[in-house]
Amino acid sequence: MKQFILSFIALIFFVFESIFAQLFAGDTFGDDKILVPHFMMIFIFFLTMYGSRKMGMLYGAILGLTYDVVYTEILGIYMFLLPFLAYLISKCMKILQNNILIACLTAFLFTAVLELVIFQMNTILSFADMPFGEFAERRLLPTLLLNLVFIIVSCYPLKRIFEKLDLQGDAE
Repeated sequence: MKQFILSFIALIFFVFESIFAQLFAGDTFGDDKILVPHFMMIFIFFLTMYGSRKMGMLYGAILGLTYDVVYTEILGIYMFLLPFLAYLISKCMKILQNNILIACLTAFLFTAVLELVIFQMNTILSFADMPFGEFAERRLLPTLLLNLVFIIVSCYPLKRIFEKLDLQGDAE
C-alpha cells in the first residue's frame, strides 16, 4: 500500500509540473523570463531526505527516464542525474542536521545544481547557445525563485507524508 501511495503522489507531482509549465508558459511573468518548474525533482529530493536513499534513487531513475522520454531531447540526462543527486543528498543529510530549514536549503541548492548541469549539457550538445550571463538572468534566477516558493510551500506536507509512510523501515 505504501508503494501505491508513493507512486500516486509521484504521478501527481509529475502531472502538476506539466500543467504548471503549460499554464505559465510564455508572457505570464514577462516576455524574457523563463520559468522551469522542478516539482518532481523536489519531490525526489524530499523523498531521499525523509524517506530512504534507496527509494529516492529508484524513483529518481524511473521518473527521470519518464521525464526524458516525455519532455527532453537528451535521452538519459535526467535518468542518470536524478538518482545521482539523490545519492549526493543522502550523503549531505548524513553530515548536516536533518531539520526542515536545512532540508529546504539543501533542496534549493540541488535544484540550482540540476539547472546548471542541464544548461551545461545543452550547451555542450549545442541545443542552447545562450551565454551564461543571459542564462542566469533569464532562466536560472526566475526558475530558482519559483522552485524556492514551491519548496517552502511543500516541505512540511512532504515531510509529514514521508514520515507517516515510514519508508526508513522498508529500506533496511
